[in-house]
Amino acid sequence: MTIRPFTAADIAGVNALHREVWWPERSVAGWNRLLDNPAGHEIGAPAGWVVEDADGTPVAFMGNLVQKFRLNDQTLYGATGYSIVVRPQARGSSKALLDAFSRQPNVFAAYVFDANPLSAPLYLRFGMQPWPPATHALKLSWINDPLALGVGRVLRGLARGRPKLASLLGERLMNSRVGTNPRLPLPMGVAVLSDLRDKSRFADFWAELSDEGDLMVDRSPEAMRWRLSDPDLTTRPLMLSFNRGGRITGFAMAMVAKNMTIEAPFLEIIDMVALEDDADAIPVLMQALTGAASHLGAAKTRIQTVSTSLLERLGPWAAQARREGGWGHCHAIFAADAPNPALWSPTPLDGDYAICVRQPPVQVRQMPAGPDSRSRNPAVNLSPR
Repeated sequence: MTIRPFTAADIAGVNALHREVWWPERSVAGWNRLLDNPAGHEIGAPAGWVVEDADGTPVAFMGNLVQKFRLNDQTLYGATGYSIVVRPQARGSSKALLDAFSRQPNVFAAYVFDANPLSAPLYLRFGMQPWPPATHALKLSWINDPLALGVGRVLRGLARGRPKLASLLGERLMNSRVGTNPRLPLPMGVAVLSDLRDKSRFADFWAELSDEGDLMVDRSPEAMRWRLSDPDLTTRPLMLSFNRGGRITGFAMAMVAKNMTIEAPFLEIIDMVALEDDADAIPVLMQALTGAASHLGAAKTRIQTVSTSLLERLGPWAAQARREGGWGHCHAIFAADAPNPALWSPTPLDGDYAICVRQPPVQVRQMPAGPDSRSRNPAVNLSPR
């Protein structure tokens, strides 16, 4: 078996791997968008790697999303790995994939923010360290519909290891609010953000934020427009700004997600940042998101990557949150010439969540909810989608 960069010719084969582990497939346009990622092209990085068998069929895959970062006047690049899938006949190929990923040049860090208990120990063997050091195992959630979440847990338990039953169950726990665009009861100072022009109040906010001296993923209007250009989005992410007068001082982005067909929808926080001199922005944005969740049909609000800085800025919201996770789901390896990693306080935007979360279908229909029952050798997933 050989490992090589992922190309457009592999799309059907990689989608087949995703299908075997119960992950949503991307459209051809969706995969081509990732293959044409401008940041990846700037440093010559592949959009991922495949391991192929003797017939050229992909039997293992790992995605590679390169993003720009800013540190004062420097432009840096970071790479996040996603969707690691390995068929049984390619067992051991995850090592070749992770070796290619962790050793790629021209990035200050290569990292994975969605390890599951099975894969977490594997990353340590490639020099990747749990990151951020104090919060790598932490996810936070705020629940507003415990009944729907409880039913989802029961259904997951019933379907575990029984793909035929999962397929029969189909798309469950949907409600009429999912996929709608309701008028949200937002707190004072919070507004829905839609203006991402190069000359806008959001552009001014990004300029102020990037001048604060932290290492952070690119949130320029151009970068955010690219994120929103995903042809596989079923609904536009909710973007909120916290405003003081005519100035934006805080920003949050969230998406309604539904990891599995038999789980309840939830509101996934993708990003939450604020200027250093505004202590109110993040708590008020949190109030806005948790208040919006039920109107959007979400049973809970969740953030999957948390730094110590964000924990402090959340204030009482951190104390009220339910702690999820429990294993090191975030790991990173830094280049020898990388800036001080302590300057980096990542949010889920730095990872693959914006491109890999499974959004609820716009129109509810019976969907295959598990691996193809005809497959005798279902693949193994190494990420917790």
